Amino acid sequence: MLDFFAIFSKGGIVLWCFQGAGVTESFTGPVNALLRSVILQERSGNNSFTHNSLSLKYKLDNEFELVFVVGFQKILTLTYVDKFIDDVQLHFRDRYKNELEQRGALKFLLNNFEFGDDFHTLMREAEVSSKAKAPVSMRNFNESEKSKKTVKSMIETKDGDKTKEQGGKKSKNAKKEGEKSESGGDQAKAASKKAVENGNESLTQEEIIERNRAKFISKQLGGGKAEKPSKSPKPQKPKGKANRVWDMGGKSIGELDYSGTNGNNSSDAQNQDPDATAEPLIQVDSMKGDLRGVDYESSDDEDEVVQEEERVVVANTKKGAKKGGFGGMFGMLKGLVGSKNLTQEDMEPVLDKMRDHLIAKNVAAEIASQLCVSVAKKLEGKVMGTFTTVASTVKQALQDSLVQILQPKRRVDILRDVLEARSQRKPFVITFCGVNGVGKSTNLAKISYWLIENGFTVLIAACDTFRAGAVEQLRTHQRRLNSLHPPEKHGGQPAVQLFEKGYGKDAAGIAMEAIAFARNQCFDVVLIDTAGRMQDNAPLMTALAKLIAVNTPDLVLFVGEALVGNEAVDQLVKFNQALADHSKTDKPRLIDGIVLTKFDTIDDKVGAAISMTYITGQPIVFVGTGQTYSDLRSLNARAVVSALMKA
Repeated sequence: MLDFFAIFSKGGIVLWCFQGAGVTESFTGPVNALLRSVILQERSGNNSFTHNSLSLKYKLDNEFELVFVVGFQKILTLTYVDKFIDDVQLHFRDRYKNELEQRGALKFLLNNFEFGDDFHTLMREAEVSSKAKAPVSMRNFNESEKSKKTVKSMIETKDGDKTKEQGGKKSKNAKKEGEKSESGGDQAKAASKKAVENGNESLTQEEIIERNRAKFISKQLGGGKAEKPSKSPKPQKPKGKANRVWDMGGKSIGELDYSGTNGNNSSDAQNQDPDATAEPLIQVDSMKGDLRGVDYESSDDEDEVVQEEERVVVANTKKGAKKGGFGGMFGMLKGLVGSKNLTQEDMEPVLDKMRDHLIAKNVAAEIASQLCVSVAKKLEGKVMGTFTTVASTVKQALQDSLVQILQPKRRVDILRDVLEARSQRKPFVITFCGVNGVGKSTNLAKISYWLIENGFTVLIAACDTFRAGAVEQLRTHQRRLNSLHPPEKHGGQPAVQLFEKGYGKDAAGIAMEAIAFARNQCFDVVLIDTAGRMQDNAPLMTALAKLIAVNTPDLVLFVGEALVGNEAVDQLVKFNQALADHSKTDKPRLIDGIVLTKFDTIDDKVGAAISMTYITGQPIVFVGTGQTYSDLRSLNARAVVSALMKA
């Protein structure tokens, strides 16, 4: 049933392996894919992995730095695999505990791990326990609990009234008498209530008449009407709005007229540029060479958090010391010195706080949970360092995991790739895609400026044929970029040109013509601007997949804004899914990199970078940090993680 089972160290030394009968293919390919895509990328939140036709499950042993991997055909449903891999781990640890405690690669190579008999015994036990039990014969009616119930027990009673069986129907006369008694009781209650309200509850009828006569006589002798209660005062009307007094309100119109001033007063109208329609002077920094990384200025909050943790540790140690003598001292050392293995119960409170912290920093909730599970699996069973707390250990592990996620498994070097494409006499093609309003056209112009600064010529293909003003926006960027780099500096040829066919045309056809035009005119780079589309818009997603499949660009960049949280996961998953569904090849072209925009608007809520990179496994190539052409940076993983872990 199993194709293979392998036990190896995190250093890469295989301690023992098993290969199923009839399996001829080597398991090195699936295991290497597991290491590259999951373990090294800190994605161990889920203990399963699929590679081609195989399904792999793994378990990490952090105390002895071991990895247990089992592989089987993914069409099979093996319910015993999870328990089986746990049993194998426990038996292997118990049998070779002394050998495993001798750390070092040489010790592993010298030891001989004969684990075959134990493995087959455990596998037989697991298969036997997982076999389906014999079907239970159906009970007949006499054996069921329903047969024991009587008709009387199934009759429901209401508010303790007698049922038909117990008392029969009430007589009409009894019913009428009950109604009369009830109505009489209600009238008595109403009369008594009225008497109480009038204040006459203790007087007879004659006394009430005498008192009313006395009131009437006193009223007549007084000669006036009874005083009415004073009415509530009328609300005052709100005062009207006071007139505003302006600073120059007392001056006449003639004093405010500056149109007749002479040149000595240097009026603004005389100093204005006579050519009002000319392009404004743009001050842009130079961007030659590689892009600078995103800077993050860490404040003193992190130091305060560390000091707070130290104060908590000191307070706990003082409590232990006060308990008395050497017992308190040894209790203090026991809580600090690395003498125990971390368990899930120890880490759970800290991980819950870390999860809430990541979600507050805009990390998608699902991604935050998977990261915390991955850190727990990475630390479970590991011996704590000397004089360290659980919180500091978990925080450091999470920080290392985040840095590992943000560091790309492949480096995208656009300048080198453009030079290589130029040597082959073909343009380097980049396609930009994303949802509406994230800044595709603006960041395309920034990337154009960066490429021009490095001596390349750029052709912009206006393939957004839906949004009104999209072509005019690109034409404005082209005019401003050419004003920064006049044609005189590029041999009389403009550094940037715009290829457009208007609106309502097929975007894939425009992109194909633009690439052919760039090849004939010897352009170095073609930047394809596509229409913004929501991930649920099936027709537009189909058009995007067609554009990428027909033109096969060298780089497909997804443009996303740093303001999104859980939406980033949905966008990237559905964009990749649409590209895969509408592709006609076995290996569809998916997103190759990410452009993260509006990074200057989020302060330290940088969680979108983690969410996007975790979902796609692709690097963040560019980061937009402002509104000028030079506000383009590369991702600095350490700076982003520092901002993310800031309290």
